[in-house]
Amino acid sequence: MPILTTHAGSLPRTQKVVDFIFAREHGAPYDASEFDAAMTEAVSATVAKQVAAGVGVVSDGETSKISYATYVKDRYTGFSGDSPRNAPADLKKFPTFLKRLADDGGTPKYARPMCTGEVKSKGQGELHKDIANLQAAMAGHGAARGFMNAASPGVISLFLQNDFYPTRDAYLAALADAMREEYRTIVDAGLDLQLDCPDLALSRHMLFNDLSDEEFLKVAGAHVEALNHALDGIPQEKVRVHICWGNYEGPHVCDIGMEKVFDTLMSVNASYLLFETSNPRHAHEWVVFRDRKADIPDDKVLVPGVVDTTTNFVEHPELVAQRLDRFTQIVGHDRVVAGSDCGFGTFAGFGAIDPDIAYAKLEALRDGAKLAGAG
Repeated sequence: MPILTTHAGSLPRTQKVVDFIFAREHGAPYDASEFDAAMTEAVSATVAKQVAAGVGVVSDGETSKISYATYVKDRYTGFSGDSPRNAPADLKKFPTFLKRLADDGGTPKYARPMCTGEVKSKGQGELHKDIANLQAAMAGHGAARGFMNAASPGVISLFLQNDFYPTRDAYLAALADAMREEYRTIVDAGLDLQLDCPDLALSRHMLFNDLSDEEFLKVAGAHVEALNHALDGIPQEKVRVHICWGNYEGPHVCDIGMEKVFDTLMSVNASYLLFETSNPRHAHEWVVFRDRKADIPDDKVLVPGVVDTTTNFVEHPELVAQRLDRFTQIVGHDRVVAGSDCGFGTFAGFGAIDPDIAYAKLEALRDGAKLAGAG
């Protein structure tokens, strides 16, 4: 039986969608009804392409969002201005490469406001539109199961830093309380909820590089505590969590190892665990799961990234199958889902992967999952 397939959530957006998103971002005039119609049309096309590529659990591609974290500034109060950029520590070690990225337009440009007031929901209207678009597209194209991404309290605190609450923990608590309704709304709509949590790995070399690994793990533990508080009452089997070290081509020599964040990942109240295992810096870390098999709770489903999201190589299905086989031998076929390292459209209008190649990678994911399931 083929192994179920999915991906991390974001997919390439059309130029029409990108133009609308940046008109809104920059405060330029645009027709709201035309904006909504463009999002509905684009989500339908995105789901159709996923179904054609053989994706078993589809998403809306995060079509309407400018990014997986900073979209909250448009849906919650308390954010204003902008904040200074802080390049990941690995890129700082190679300044000529960092300059090349900047000169080539390889670093996305969008607002990252600070938290300057009380964080509260502006209402779930935009979320309900996203949900309706995804549900209509699923019904129209025969997709049986879907998921929707949402920012975790920790990743919001990473990109939209605190300049209002007295402490980081107080900010996390406020974010957890504010995001709780969003999480519940997604699940109540019959969709799986995916929490994007690069703060549990990426933030080690982006925001907390002055700490020791042990000190950082205490910070990450506080992030998980806030997230679990926000998830209280939501069935774990409806929740996916994605951990990553930054969806960019770079040296990644400062990444904290999976062996150190393993316990943190396992402590999230989510059944489905998505993580990188294709890119050259983390492909070896499948052995962490092998060596700590006894520490993987029975209710956890592993969703390793078996296609990369930073290069335009299309993985051979045999390689995808080999990567999946490593994990099925650890927890069994019924507890492995084939996934991607990260998203294919992390930021609107920015992405290393050609849109057609992104879907070719998803087709390779499908074909590799079939091979692994037949083994």
